[in-house]
Amino acid sequence: MKRLVFYFLILANFFSPAKAQNTASGIPPVLAEKDLTAYLFVYFIGNKVEEEAVNYAVSTDGYHYYSLNNNKPILDSKTISSTGGVRDPHILRGEDGKTFYMVLTDMTSSKGWDSNRAMVLLKSTDLVNWKSSVVNIQKAFSGNEDLKRVWAPQTIYDAKAGKYMIYFSMKHGNELDKIYYAYANADFTALESAPRLLFVPKSKGACIDGDIILKDGVYHLFYKTESETAGIKTAVTNDLTSGNWTENDNYLQQTKEKVEGSSIFKLNNSDEYILMYDLYSKGKYQFTKTKDLENFTVIDQDVSMDFKPRHGTILPITRSELKRITAKWATPSQLSKINNNPVLEGYYADPEILYSNKTKKYYIYPTSDGFNDWSGYYFKTFSSDNLVDWKDEGIILDLKKDVSWGNRNAWAPCIVEKKIKGKYKYFYYFTAAQKIGVAVSDHPTGPFKDSGKAIVAERPQGIKDGQEIDPDVFTDPKTGKSYLYWGNMYMAAAELNPDMVSLKEGSTKIIEVNKTFREGTYVIYRNGKYYFFWSEDDTRSPNYKVRYGISDSPLGPLEIPQNNIVIQGIPKQGIYATGHNSVLQIPGKDEWYIVYHRFSYPTGIKMGRAGGFHREVCIDKLEFNPGGSIKEVVPTHTGIEKF
Repeated sequence: MKRLVFYFLILANFFSPAKAQNTASGIPPVLAEKDLTAYLFVYFIGNKVEEEAVNYAVSTDGYHYYSLNNNKPILDSKTISSTGGVRDPHILRGEDGKTFYMVLTDMTSSKGWDSNRAMVLLKSTDLVNWKSSVVNIQKAFSGNEDLKRVWAPQTIYDAKAGKYMIYFSMKHGNELDKIYYAYANADFTALESAPRLLFVPKSKGACIDGDIILKDGVYHLFYKTESETAGIKTAVTNDLTSGNWTENDNYLQQTKEKVEGSSIFKLNNSDEYILMYDLYSKGKYQFTKTKDLENFTVIDQDVSMDFKPRHGTILPITRSELKRITAKWATPSQLSKINNNPVLEGYYADPEILYSNKTKKYYIYPTSDGFNDWSGYYFKTFSSDNLVDWKDEGIILDLKKDVSWGNRNAWAPCIVEKKIKGKYKYFYYFTAAQKIGVAVSDHPTGPFKDSGKAIVAERPQGIKDGQEIDPDVFTDPKTGKSYLYWGNMYMAAAELNPDMVSLKEGSTKIIEVNKTFREGTYVIYRNGKYYFFWSEDDTRSPNYKVRYGISDSPLGPLEIPQNNIVIQGIPKQGIYATGHNSVLQIPGKDEWYIVYHRFSYPTGIKMGRAGGFHREVCIDKLEFNPGGSIKEVVPTHTGIEKF
């Protein structure tokens, strides 16, 4: 799994520099793009009061959308607005990756197009429960006595200001509509100051329905020209509030019909964007596709919806977010099935799995991945009661805060549950600074307390190469003795003392394998036999895989079957580098699962060597042949089902 002190020439020939999917500071992003696997369409449906509300629809491919809640509102307009109706919903994911902001026109069209003075601001952390505030521009800020309307607000994060900007069109008296902006306060409940002009086209014509997207450091403003042709144009700038916009004189809509409410979004894990807009006089949408935000191709023939939306926006979402909103408003029967691999969102590797007899739950203890050159410094755990839906339990051990003898390279943990004097104890073995330590807790989610020193700090006698990493702990059901295994380029084993935080003196042994052994030892017991798993090749290699051997003893020697591959990648399916595994036996059953990491899909294979520290965790079924040999596991994107 880990960074080695040398590189094989074959790997040097394979790897090429590539931009990793992480931040400039070399830490994991708050949200990995590879985890965006679905889409949320937020819209309203018409000009009747009961239709001026927030509706949801979902898609798994960005082309086929299905309404939630039987195409009925997911929020009560009367409780969140001052007029009793809302229109033009715009939704934004916050910079923290988990907070969502929605802004709405506070308006019922039955009262006239010049009847509204307010907008609605909403904030959520789960896309289900929203806190709302009404901002009435005319009442909040002086100088707006002749304000006629406030339309189509949207939000964008202004990195230069470090704030969320809300921009919208306003019309005063006999003037034409112009696009204004103001920054939201920290709570997203009000505007910090009076609106200022953001954009007025050089034609001085009316403009509404602004939609801004950032691409390659340039802000692209899509807007509707209201007093000329009712169409979509763009302007670009490098600084949102500079007033320096370069306009494109061409209309972008691919129709002769009048359009409004344009919205553009990036397709997940793609370099393509979809621009959609409302053909309001025809009661339908048009979808177009582009890569450069300048040239657009109609894709209406590829798009379907079981509803008729008005002026909305589409937000890419994760699998867990999709599950959350469909749990609330039911999963559409036609929605494509969502894959269960990877089981954890984000970048994680070297997964250790545990079933806790104390809590009756499953836990995964991984390496926190996505750090440049494997430089992570903390460990987390995740819990589940069905092996499919996993809860982030947070950081359980922080090397910089909790470990005095090693504050870097937090790698490849393992854990064992022991009942001592009638109480469950959890012994957590981990790598820090290429040494192995142990921390102890009374609960599988911690807090864990480090023992105060490394349990393995140097190479075993006679070993000249490799690293002291990748611990595995195994308790022999025959004898009750516990063993610690470790090593990169060698497989070492030693008996643990009853205290579980020290090794029995003189018990360290080197177990002979063969040239396929690299790292990641894992041991299980089944039907009188001990199965040893290990990883072959380098974690940066797409050919990283798992092999196994069998023994009559927890200390070897090993019998290595001729065909001993446990799991390997499937390039045609974009699955690479399936390695460093653990194994789970369902309590009381001869039912087994393999937990492993692979290159993040679909981005990892494009990252070069950085793919080796941008990995993700998967689970698939592990099966045995009648004679006791292991069937080669076919890694899947679908993963396993709940049980």
